[in-house]
Amino acid sequence: MDYEKLGFRAGLEIHQQLATHKLFCNCPSELKEEYTSTFERVLRPTQSELGEVDKAALEEARRGKKFVYFASSSSCLVEADEEPPHAANEEAIDVAITVALLLNADVVDEIHFMRKIVIDGSNTTGFQRTALIALNGSIDGIGIETICLEEDAARKIGEDGKKVKYALDRLGIPLVEIATAPDIKSPEQAKEIAEKIGLILRATKKVKRGIGTIRQDLNVSIKEGNRVEIKGVQELKDIPKILENEVKRQIELIEVKKKLIGRGIEKKDLEKIKITDVSKIFENTSCKFIRKALKEGVVFAIKLPGFKGIIGGIKYKEHRLGRELAMYAKMEGGGIVHSDELPNYGISKEEVEEVKKTLRCSKNDAFVLSVGKEKIVRKCLKAVLERAKEALKGVPKEVRRALPDGLTEYMRPMPGAARMYPETDVPPIRISKQKIQKLKKKLPEYPEEKIERMVKQYRLSKEEARQLVYSGREDLFEKFALEYEGYEKVIARILLNVMAEIEREGYDSSIVIKKMEDVLDGLKKKLFAKEAVETLLLFFAQHPEASLQEAMENCGLKKISDEEIRTIIRSIVEEKLDFVKEKREKAISPLMGVVMKELRGKADGALVNKILREEVERVLKA
Repeated sequence: MDYEKLGFRAGLEIHQQLATHKLFCNCPSELKEEYTSTFERVLRPTQSELGEVDKAALEEARRGKKFVYFASSSSCLVEADEEPPHAANEEAIDVAITVALLLNADVVDEIHFMRKIVIDGSNTTGFQRTALIALNGSIDGIGIETICLEEDAARKIGEDGKKVKYALDRLGIPLVEIATAPDIKSPEQAKEIAEKIGLILRATKKVKRGIGTIRQDLNVSIKEGNRVEIKGVQELKDIPKILENEVKRQIELIEVKKKLIGRGIEKKDLEKIKITDVSKIFENTSCKFIRKALKEGVVFAIKLPGFKGIIGGIKYKEHRLGRELAMYAKMEGGGIVHSDELPNYGISKEEVEEVKKTLRCSKNDAFVLSVGKEKIVRKCLKAVLERAKEALKGVPKEVRRALPDGLTEYMRPMPGAARMYPETDVPPIRISKQKIQKLKKKLPEYPEEKIERMVKQYRLSKEEARQLVYSGREDLFEKFALEYEGYEKVIARILLNVMAEIEREGYDSSIVIKKMEDVLDGLKKKLFAKEAVETLLLFFAQHPEASLQEAMENCGLKKISDEEIRTIIRSIVEEKLDFVKEKREKAISPLMGVVMKELRGKADGALVNKILREEVERVLKA
């Protein structure tokens, strides 16, 4: 795909939880599964300073949901909105400023918290507190527009019809939000920039790790398309696929617009469409879901003039307009079937023709059916009709949710400036030049600089150093590397490979950290060969209370003398004498595997290789 030709533009919004207490109280930033109390709320939108109401907030309010909140020891009256916020967390502010300095951004002189209207239930207050920390930064030529500090939202734990359940444990955890300029030119570049920003955040050593602690929102558009915000991307590896799919979706919607305009369809053609009751047509239908719905409900339909062959997909079927229409219906609690996919589902050709006749469909017209309770069906078809009108514009400006399969679904319209207004409960915070200078003196190493230094200092490969930094284990590596000089490669292998292997086996890898010193001490004293390290640590993962001596005995790792090694190798070479004479020096590599199977952990690999070469040369000279 030629992204330059398509006019691809993307920006990132990265939200990273900080490893401090909450932003406006002293509650710990910990997720809990035990709850001490619950309460319910209904949230309504409020006006901005200019008396305007945000359209995204209006749409959320229209859905009429009730919210149930579950409190735990990680929340207090501040999260319940029964007590004003306390003074803003100074440590969190310092971390946010540190990130801003690492991104070469201009830190503001005074921090002012604002209220951002959010009434999807994720905040008990109906708004999220957020403050601008810095602007005008950059990374690898990509502009950083803003760096903000804000409170994380409540954690959604369930939904039952119009009732949504949230846990308050996550609400109020400090988040640093980094928003780039729309300078990113390809999906792969988006992933690379997100990765580099993530490394800078981790360099502070003050961020949380694990799924859900960092989230990427993507803003993307193409020529003739529109800016779309995709929320909740959890994994870096998913970014290219999600962006590629969004590009395909926008191409599909642009094609839809061109087709409709080419057929002479205008907005006025859709504004006069009426919802029609077609229940009688399906009185004797073979369609199971319609038969079931008709027991207590109805079948209504709308005509979509000029939409025939368009709803089912033009260029990219997986991004067909029908999927978009279905999402809008789903938001109203129902579903739809459209004529581009009929006859199907037990709906006969005759029934399709009868609906067309009733709706007075012409050659290029399509129709949409919805079945169920009349109130819901009417809402579904009205929503579908509104989305069909948007198809004439091409790509709507909207917020979408990332799905596990790399696709997205509609969430709400793009919010506007009316969602922000000043926070009156948190006073402004002056940022002094002294504070900035103090933080500058304590800035951590840039990740790329650290990688280069580790390669030179510890004789690691660049890939080993990079993996250590990316995993966040570089400090642990340096702690052991300085104490056990000469064993840097062994330490890197433990942290990068052995721990991963132990996790794959289903054991707790944290035991490795606790036992590393014992194992490295034994290695330094030459109690066993370095090849035994993995065997010993795997044993410790299963028997964390065992001593090093017990582990060695259970693993059969008593180191043997050089003469014993030579005797074993000589025996193997004599046994494979014909093979050695046939292959000559080329026999060494395959024989090394046979010998190490016998001596692994009992002898150093380099020593084994040396003696094996000597023994092969001896028999070849004989």
